[in-house]
Amino acid sequence: MSTSEEQMISPNEQLIIDDWKTFPMREPQIAKVVVDICVGGGETLERAATILKNLTGQTPVQSKAHQTIRDFGIRKREPIAVRVTLRHQKAREFLARALKAKDDVLLIKNWDLDGNFAFGISEHIDIPDVKYDPQLGVQGMNITVCIERRGFRVKRRRMKRSRVPYRHRVTPEESMVLVRRDFGIQILEKEKERTYLF
Repeated sequence: MSTSEEQMISPNEQLIIDDWKTFPMREPQIAKVVVDICVGGGETLERAATILKNLTGQTPVQSKAHQTIRDFGIRKREPIAVRVTLRHQKAREFLARALKAKDDVLLIKNWDLDGNFAFGISEHIDIPDVKYDPQLGVQGMNITVCIERRGFRVKRRRMKRSRVPYRHRVTPEESMVLVRRDFGIQILEKEKERTYLF
């Protein structure tokens, strides 16, 4: 196996899993999965909204531009994207399907320092059980996954809001262990080299 194909395996993986068994409150979980498609305004945005609704079963909300960009024909406060936020079982089910579109392979650079990760899909028809519709065309999308421990609600509640202690925050290593365990994916340092046969 070449260096580019070596799977990232945490040397502390078993220690992390044992820690979760001893202290169940420390085990991370998927807080939400945000799926968004940014295409600009007009009819294309409506088609993107229909695609998201068909994929997730939820009605998407619109995102508006924060500034005017004349080169792209975008005006401030104009709807340019649609997004859906999934939680609980719906989030896990959609994420499992979306990872199949990536061949169950992600890269270390997909993670941030807080344990969250994101990846893109170039064509939504790569997701299993999704058929091509000529009236809707093909759209790419971004998928962002938020990983949290139990107790993170203290930073969002209205009354007596407080900060999450550093020791309770999720590390990228713990997040990778969670996703590998629950979804059986590979995490690589860099993309596999592609070979083209002509």
